[in-house]
This record gives sequence, structure tokens and C-alpha cells, in this order.
Amino acid sequence: MKIIKVMSEDIERELDLAEDCIKKAVQYKSEFPDVARAYDNLCTTHLNSIKVLHDQVVSIINKYRSEKGEPPAPMMAIYEYLHERQINKTVGVRNLQEVYKQMM
Repeated sequence: MKIIKVMSEDIERELDLAEDCIKKAVQYKSEFPDVARAYDNLCTTHLNSIKVLHDQVVSIINKYRSEKGEPPAPMMAIYEYLHERQINKTVGVRNLQEVYKQMM
């Protein structure tokens, strides 16, 4: 399903943006706290967008299962590979958010 490919690419872009924002939040927290807070908020916005997109992907897969049975194995293998990468990168972003929150 091409829509899942498109949405996975969008999720990857959102993850890259979230990571960039939180790195800037950490970088600027002591010198420009308001700017850092804005970047942290943008990071959270990107993470929320990822959740919205992910929920839609899951919905599409579940709908396919209910109407046609199991999705093709190669498609699911690719999805699961990308999903695992996205989860790992999200964990990294959330860890950086914790670093940001603990900075003085």
C-alpha cells in the first residue's frame, strides 16, 4: 500500500524535525531560555503529529486485515523495520527532552 509508504516518509520527516528542535532547545536553554522553550514546544508538536500519523497507519492496516486478511508479508516486514527505527529515534528524542527538562 503506497499510502503507508507516504505516511512513513512523513513520520520520518516529523522525527527529524522533532530531533532538530530538541537539540536546539538543549543548546540554547541557558543563553536563550524563551527560544529554547519554543523549540521544546515545537518538538512536542512534531511528536504529536507523529502519533496522529501512526494512528492512521495502524487504522489502515487493521482495516485491511478486517476486509482482506493479513497484509502481504513483504509489506509488513518493511513496515515493521521502519516502525522499529522510528520507535528507536523517538526514544532518543524523548531522552533529549528529559535532558532539556533537567537542565538548570
